[in-house]
Amino acid sequence: MLDSITLDQLRTFIAVADEGSFSAAARKLRRVQSAVSHAMANLEGQLGVVLWDRSTRIPALTEHGRVLLDAARRVCADADALSSAAQRLAGGLDPRVSLCVDAVFPLSALVELCVEFARAYPTVELVVHTETMAAVADRVLDGTCQIGVVGPAAAAAAQPLERRHVTSVRMLPVVGKGHPLAAAEGRVPTERLREHVQIVLGERGDARSPEQAVLSPRTWRVVDLQTKRELLCAGLGWGNLPEHMARDDLDAGRLVHIRPDAWGDDEFVLPLAVVHRPGLAMGPAGRWVLARLVELCRDHVGRGVRARAAP
Repeated sequence: MLDSITLDQLRTFIAVADEGSFSAAARKLRRVQSAVSHAMANLEGQLGVVLWDRSTRIPALTEHGRVLLDAARRVCADADALSSAAQRLAGGLDPRVSLCVDAVFPLSALVELCVEFARAYPTVELVVHTETMAAVADRVLDGTCQIGVVGPAAAAAAQPLERRHVTSVRMLPVVGKGHPLAAAEGRVPTERLREHVQIVLGERGDARSPEQAVLSPRTWRVVDLQTKRELLCAGLGWGNLPEHMARDDLDAGRLVHIRPDAWGDDEFVLPLAVVHRPGLAMGPAGRWVLARLVELCRDHVGRGVRARAAP
């Protein structure tokens, strides 16, 4: 019974309810009134429910009719969405774009990318992952994500992928303002750094990337930079943060830049690269993400460097 109900019948039902009468709906649909009345009678027969109270001059929705009107609107909306999605796919628009970025990728750039994407492609699903080190390349290699932004720690894992350099991120050794090392002047000897906890960014699960920039035998390991930043601000240790991430805390005095004797001032400048599988076919939404995230990453990293350099 229900299989024979058509979208045209449901749209006619909605038109009568919206226009307030059979005659008004007929004018809107450019049909004769008898065709609208016939469609409503057939729909009631197929549903086995009286939709309209015809005891008055202008038919009114019954209680059952009001309930089924909401259902009819949902069915028609879903049908419209199906038709729209099919048209987009036929026209080459991506149904979904998936992205994974290294934790050092500036969060402000990622947020701006998502805001702009929602405006430009409101019907395309965007999936965003944040990982550290080799895990970013893993998400691209296993097909979880189409596009990745990797740091140098993922170089080996990302070897089979096509890559394009984006920008470089300078890492700054910092401590909280209340940490004993905050009062250090000039270069800090390694022996002194070894006396304090070093907070280190690591990978989830088994580590696959070699340890980098570890000087202290006393380490706390975290798997996201925001946690690392909060621990550093709380004075619980020392460690490296991306310059763009540390900028506001340095300007506000919550963090203090230290200079380990073992490292040069630009010892850790991490290149970021966009990666994807060779031959990856992307529609306009995917190509937009690929181009825009490069622009935004360069812009937001550059803002952090310019802000620190300003007098």
